[in-house]
Amino acid sequence: MKKIGASELILNTDGSVYHIKLKPENIGRDIIVVGDPGRVERISRHFEKIECKIQNREFITHTGIYKGKRITALATGIGTDNIDIVINELDALVNIDLEKRVPTEKHTTLNIVRLGTSGALQPEIPVDSAVMSSHGMGFDGLLNYYKVKKGVFEDAISQAFMAHAGWLPQLPYPYVVKGSDILKKKLGKDFHIGITATAPGFYGPQGRVLRLPTAIKDLNEKLETFSYQGHRVTNFEMETSALYGLSTLLGHNAITVCAIIANRIRKEFSKDYKKFVDLLIEIILDRLVK
Repeated sequence: MKKIGASELILNTDGSVYHIKLKPENIGRDIIVVGDPGRVERISRHFEKIECKIQNREFITHTGIYKGKRITALATGIGTDNIDIVINELDALVNIDLEKRVPTEKHTTLNIVRLGTSGALQPEIPVDSAVMSSHGMGFDGLLNYYKVKKGVFEDAISQAFMAHAGWLPQLPYPYVVKGSDILKKKLGKDFHIGITATAPGFYGPQGRVLRLPTAIKDLNEKLETFSYQGHRVTNFEMETSALYGLSTLLGHNAITVCAIIANRIRKEFSKDYKKFVDLLIEIILDRLVK
């Protein structure tokens, strides 16, 4: 089997993978990823025991025991570019022999839960509630750089959305990938559920206008009014499409649950979203260990 080159799989001098600076023994099989580095400690403070705390750049990892189960909390930072780094490097930890630089014979599946914050795109979804992403709709273009197996993209939803929104040819193809049914069933009680739109930026790509006009006028209204066979777009954020796409291609289970801290249609923002995020952390931890 051909070895993976040193420039393709970069390792640090201690043998850890380059960006997240982790070794295989540093992670559990159940991983909660967050964008905000400060949220890692808000998760790990619930652990009965913390085995390791590792930081490199914005990537912070705490692994420990919660109610007898080994769980890793990991900060990815913001954006699908960081998700590309984190998911590929997590997969390398469990599915590549780092010393021999070849894939392992046996595949290991990770359960990856993104616990994020987001803005709702439906008026009836209140701030300080939670949305579970049935699908990620990627405006970021990241998955278009990978060879995607047939059936991974939900192309019928993409085509219907492009026609509905008047999608411009210079914009990336808005790929759609389904989340894990296994994790949806395990964690999904009492949440709003819908398609999560993933943008490659916070302002123009999410329809915010400060001093620059956007290419597609009224993008959020077009997202709000889109429907395909019962699927609606519920919220906007910056990571889920890449998380779902890469996890599916690499054979991992992934699901996103976001605290709704704003309602973009009603122009509302939570008065104290951190309180609800802390409640959501406890809910996800308890459901993950059952």
